[in-house]
Amino acid sequence: MFWAFFKIGAFTLGGGFAMIPLMKEEFVDKLKWLKEDEFLDIIAVSQCAPGAVAINSSIYIGYRLYGLLGAAIAVLGTVLPSFLIILAVALLYAKIRSMPAVQRAFRGVYPALVVLVMSAAINLWKAAFKNYVDMGIAAICLAALFIFDVHPVFTVLAAGISGVLFDLRKEHGEEGDIG
Repeated sequence: MFWAFFKIGAFTLGGGFAMIPLMKEEFVDKLKWLKEDEFLDIIAVSQCAPGAVAINSSIYIGYRLYGLLGAAIAVLGTVLPSFLIILAVALLYAKIRSMPAVQRAFRGVYPALVVLVMSAAINLWKAAFKNYVDMGIAAICLAALFIFDVHPVFTVLAAGISGVLFDLRKEHGEEGDIG
């Protein structure tokens, strides 16, 4: 398990959201340690908790698989590559940052990072939009964030409360599923 997380941590640029598609491929598709629905739930919970989504997801997955020791091993595997790489970069970056090849490499990496984050968003889309109410909550959250500049914490809390209210209403027979 350490090597699975280490590999993901070592070869993912762009932070936690960029790790999500690689984690899905490794733990759901390849190793079959988790089911897709379970993985998407883990990602959703990990995003709601304070901290980096990659670390939160690693803790959750490691704990789910092997308890507290699994959580510790998963976090170490996820964090160690970044720590070593950033340490090396910190030692070398001041010397190489003005090199044209380094600047061009960074210009090439940025679009790839955007695509990795978009890939994570598409995977989460499948789990998030199961009915019209979910789509409505998402639209309201988007407006709250970008038009009214509401803090993301309040947006997430309001969305959670809306989900609870919708489920209570759903129990009474008023659904609204997409199909």
